[in-house]
Amino acid sequence: MSEQQTQRERERGREVCRECGSASVHGLFTSCVGSFLSRAASNQKADTPSILDLFLRFLSSRMRFKRNGSYTLNRKSKTKPNGKKPPAEEKKQYVEPEFTKTRVVDFDLKELVVLPREIDLNEWLASNTTTFFNLINLQYSTISEFCTGETCQAMTACSTIYYWYDERGKKTKCTAPQYVDFVMSLCQKLVTDEEIFPTKYGKEFPNSFESLVKKICRYLFHVLAHLYWAHFKETVALELHGHLNTLYAHFIVFVREFNLIDPKETCIMDDLSEILCSPVPAPPPAPSTPAPAPSPSSQNHVTER
Repeated sequence: MSEQQTQRERERGREVCRECGSASVHGLFTSCVGSFLSRAASNQKADTPSILDLFLRFLSSRMRFKRNGSYTLNRKSKTKPNGKKPPAEEKKQYVEPEFTKTRVVDFDLKELVVLPREIDLNEWLASNTTTFFNLINLQYSTISEFCTGETCQAMTACSTIYYWYDERGKKTKCTAPQYVDFVMSLCQKLVTDEEIFPTKYGKEFPNSFESLVKKICRYLFHVLAHLYWAHFKETVALELHGHLNTLYAHFIVFVREFNLIDPKETCIMDDLSEILCSPVPAPPPAPSTPAPAPSPSSQNHVTER
């Protein structure tokens, strides 16, 4: 094959590609063979492969075979290395304005979490942590019938899967209701332990108290995140999203005030946190209208019964 013929074959291959809009087998093959023969002719090698060998090599490099025996042309795709398409990002209903504007209170929640004067820090942390545990446990109980091992096979929130670690540090993947049960059982055990959360006057808090409060808050955040991610529709149907929004905002403001949760842990819900933790703007005042002057007849009006 002369150099001019090889050049024509390559041009023909490129024309085919332009016509079909993709890399056709014929166009790729002729271009590949032409390029190879051109290099072989210039090197004057005697062991140049046959056209059949080139064609087989070409097919093996450009085709992928499926389990059913069929094959498709290899092309670049946006799929992951394991062949699965990346999941489409789900729309976050809980950040839509029609839902975020619904709250129980409209004032600045930071006023509720600031440490009052003459109050011990540990006492303040213990009181608020116990309150949040009870409120979040109550909020979860409203949708617990929808959170089952079938509907929530893993404890998820956004793109995160939470694993449970037992006292020995063993990592366990469990369903969402199992995870929440572990969280609530652990929190109940801690907040009712007099050695950790003392209620009697003069009883000292343990040195590990702050680390245990951080542990409780981290687990409670997982429950809140799962409520928004997996059960917000049910919460809206029950008309309890205003309570959930207020509880979440109060909790986030509290843990931020005392640095109880690593920001890397809560970053998956930053979009919601920034919306809910901002004070709701006050509605514009209604225009005032002057009251009409009473008429003489109205002053003397007598209602008959």
